[in-house]
Amino acid sequence: MKLVTYNIHYGIGLDGRYDVGRIADAVRGADVIALQEVTRANPKNGGRDMVAELGEALPDYFAVYGSNFEADAGSRLENGRAITTTFQLGNMVLSRTPIHLSRNLLLPRSRSFEAMNFQRGALEALIETPLGFVRFYSTHLDHRSPVERLSQIRFLRERLLNYPLEGGGLSGVAEIGLPDLPCPAFVVMGDFNMLAGSPEHVELAGQPDHEFGMPVTADLAVDAAARLGAAGADLVTWVDPKRPGDASRHKRIDYIFTSASLTKSLRRLWVDRQAAGSDHLPVWVEMA
Repeated sequence: MKLVTYNIHYGIGLDGRYDVGRIADAVRGADVIALQEVTRANPKNGGRDMVAELGEALPDYFAVYGSNFEADAGSRLENGRAITTTFQLGNMVLSRTPIHLSRNLLLPRSRSFEAMNFQRGALEALIETPLGFVRFYSTHLDHRSPVERLSQIRFLRERLLNYPLEGGGLSGVAEIGLPDLPCPAFVVMGDFNMLAGSPEHVELAGQPDHEFGMPVTADLAVDAAARLGAAGADLVTWVDPKRPGDASRHKRIDYIFTSASLTKSLRRLWVDRQAAGSDHLPVWVEMA
């Protein structure tokens, strides 16, 4: 089973071009795809409906989309009919097999004054895979403040661990004649805007012990790259579009985490260095 996460930056690459086709080409072949910065009616990309365009480009995938906010972008009356047009930004999950249940988790945020901030989210999708039912999360955390990221990580971690008690987006479905849904393992993918070893990273994945290394426990997620021993420049996932040639502005801020129960299924993790559709790069993991 192959998974991939990709912050697609509204479809605009480092060359300044919008091209949803090269984004689809970069993720095609994965069993589950997590995308961030998927927009509709975004002024920065000409108002494209990326949800529709990605669906057209990847027609053999089932998909869910979670917009984290909607802002009016030219709603109007035409011939007595109200036409609603809203700028939306959110996350998307695509899967080769049907998505049984999904919900959009809105993450904690604070009002900003000197730098733009917007509502962030984690889109949860329950999917049956060769490893059984798995909860997948396409996640996008704040880019300005480690304090805000830490509060978002704590909220997300509570949802991950409390799923058996909360039941996800829907429970008690026997009342309407549907089969009971399991409370399975999880994979969390996306743009976390954090550095490995930061307080936010430690809150989610723990900190290595001087003797026994990184803990694998039920109350922490597992950083797939760390578990597989991947390291160095090959893990760079973001290039500053304003200074693409400056190596100090190349960072690893996109991650794939799993629940401890999936640790032994991890086989390989890599970053696609050839992808050109965004200022981020796709991160892939193979599980078996």
